[in-house]
Amino acid sequence: MSAKKLTDIFELLKGKPVKKLIVVCANDEHTILAVGQAMEHNLVEGILIGDETEIIRICKSSEIESGLFTIIHQPLEEVAAQLAVAMINRGEGDILMKGLISTDKFMRAILNKEKGLTEQGKIVSHVTIIENENYPKLLIVSDVAVIPLPDLNQKIQMIRYLVEVANQLKITVPKIAIIAPSELVIPSIVSTTEASLLAKMGDRDQIKGCIIDGPLALDVAIDREAASIKGLKSAVAGDADCLLFPNIESGNVFYKTNTKLARSESAAILVGTRAPVVLASRGDSTRVKLFSIALGALMAQKVEQP
Repeated sequence: MSAKKLTDIFELLKGKPVKKLIVVCANDEHTILAVGQAMEHNLVEGILIGDETEIIRICKSSEIESGLFTIIHQPLEEVAAQLAVAMINRGEGDILMKGLISTDKFMRAILNKEKGLTEQGKIVSHVTIIENENYPKLLIVSDVAVIPLPDLNQKIQMIRYLVEVANQLKITVPKIAIIAPSELVIPSIVSTTEASLLAKMGDRDQIKGCIIDGPLALDVAIDREAASIKGLKSAVAGDADCLLFPNIESGNVFYKTNTKLARSESAAILVGTRAPVVLASRGDSTRVKLFSIALGALMAQKVEQP
């Protein structure tokens, strides 16, 4: 059974090994609540790095037993991030999570060429899952937060990451829409020409495990009626599992339109790193952070698969 809702991830994780989650600067209520709820669902063990006094104070005010967590006192943001990454590299944790620390400092520790979590030959990208009540299944989206303007080679890797996430959600052969302003190949618009190349690479099995079509405007990618009206015959149009956006502006606007105006649920992680990374915004709700932890735990299971 493929996941249709974000809560289905909890079902997919039932009976799976509990993973160790390391949180950098776990000094905010939403993060601690989310980790606590993830532990109640038996998804993770929580290791909180940060100001121990502040963490215990938040636990007390939120009526959470601080003894549930392993707390490591390190109030300095950059040192906390470096410590967490080192613990992941030593095998002392399976998932990394951003708490109340600036994204720049957090990413600097991850991207450090000698001591970070990057893998040679891999790009680091961002995958978001969106549950919109107006769409019949989950939408897996890339990239709304990390890569400003991916080139063709980066898009190939991003598609492979989308396939990996989809497979963990039990979507065997995901349908991937390469988003552009038009369904026509327009030589002066790079997103359309690269989309056509990616679609042809998919046709010829150069990119495996998925069905790719593009260029596709957003309406025909997710709306069968729009695709029918435009006379577009495609296995992906109107039924996409994954959306690959041409740049961060379009992806980010799509994500925020869904979450803020449509009140869609979401979950997000970094991919291409040695371990899944939950890159939650400081403004994200407890629920978004819980779903993101669950997604991280699901992706961490992939490491153990033969």
